[in-house]
Amino acid sequence: MSEPTSPPTIYPIRLYGDPVLRRKARSIQSVAAPVSIPGFTPQTLRQVSDTMMETMFEARGVGLAAPQIGLGLRMFVAAEYEDDEEEGDEAPLKSRVLNSYTMINPVLKPLDRRKDDSFQEGCLSIPGIFEEGVKRSRRVRVDYTDLDGETQTIEAEDYLARIFQHENDHLDGVFFLDRLPPEVTEEYRKELLVMQRQSREFLKSLDLRK
Repeated sequence: MSEPTSPPTIYPIRLYGDPVLRRKARSIQSVAAPVSIPGFTPQTLRQVSDTMMETMFEARGVGLAAPQIGLGLRMFVAAEYEDDEEEGDEAPLKSRVLNSYTMINPVLKPLDRRKDDSFQEGCLSIPGIFEEGVKRSRRVRVDYTDLDGETQTIEAEDYLARIFQHENDHLDGVFFLDRLPPEVTEEYRKELLVMQRQSREFLKSLDLRK
């Protein structure tokens, strides 16, 4: 039986087909309690948050939910960046961060009954697939706990509101493709089957470490 490895600088991102991405995440009872990510030694939530941020930056994403790293807890990170990068600009994303967020046990409430479907969405757990047409509330409020255990509230609109809704969906086992007609998912059937196979292989590698 092999021992869990030390915490990584970035986490492997779980892909479409991994069961953890379809389970409803559990509430976090204490921000001080260490948590265990399969394959790694226990870490504090702050350490997990920091590594999730680095993972998100490395993948050039705008958000990452705990289930996407194999941690079935209600927590996600997200970031707002400066203006869109120039074509061919590969500068580290963290150099363009305006605001970053770690939300524990978020509770999201729509503040605008109008829906918007004009933004394109993608997902780090479904790499290479992007689609418009996902209807999201244009304005939301999120009540959450921060890493110090304090209750916070933020209101967001347009793209940031979409990010929060997308990541909150992950905590309930929902992909953005689920919010589109079934034929859209069917269109990507081959790509998704490849991801499912990669996911099974990764899970087998975790089993071998036990």
